[in-house]
Amino acid sequence: MDWGTVTTEDLIEALREVEWSSPPRPFSEFFSRFTFPRSCSKWNSRLKCNLYYYRTNYFIMIVAILALGFLRKPLAIVAALLTALSIAFLNDSFAGTFSEKVTRTVRQFSPHLAAKMRPALTPVIRGRPSTKRAIFICGRPRWVFVFVFSIVSFFVWFVSCGLLNVLWAFGIGLLATLAHASFRSPNLKARLNTFREEFRAVWRNYSEL
Repeated sequence: MDWGTVTTEDLIEALREVEWSSPPRPFSEFFSRFTFPRSCSKWNSRLKCNLYYYRTNYFIMIVAILALGFLRKPLAIVAALLTALSIAFLNDSFAGTFSEKVTRTVRQFSPHLAAKMRPALTPVIRGRPSTKRAIFICGRPRWVFVFVFSIVSFFVWFVSCGLLNVLWAFGIGLLATLAHASFRSPNLKARLNTFREEFRAVWRNYSEL
């Protein structure tokens, strides 16, 4: 895969649809080899490849930096978890898994309520969905949960008086991510993983026809 031809929109779409439960890469691999990119195009390709390949590591690193910044403020840690959850809802796999687990838990106490939490079926025309499959969480559109959790997290940040601190911590996390993705040399395992993900995406699209 030529990461130089991948646009930012394609990268965001791939991160949104990729399997969320993939484990982080080992530390020995994450901090293995660092080199300066030889050109701007090489840097652009390396940055996109590493952001995709080490996505779980970067997510954990940013959350850890936020948590370390608020060890003396438990309420701010709750706000950080709510923020992380609202971001995680943007991933299709996480949203579907979260909705399924919540629905199964509710079914044990109220089957009638659990039935209402099921999303409506997408109409199919000539073997294909009439529109792009929408993501629902507990029977509601995904954007409802993202909006609600974002508002609640912002309110908790405001109450904990840690909004300015979280901006600093989040900025440090983003800078650390950018620095690592820029100087970490992509290895053969990253390229093979990319080809495997491409095959899965093609096979998934084929099976939906």
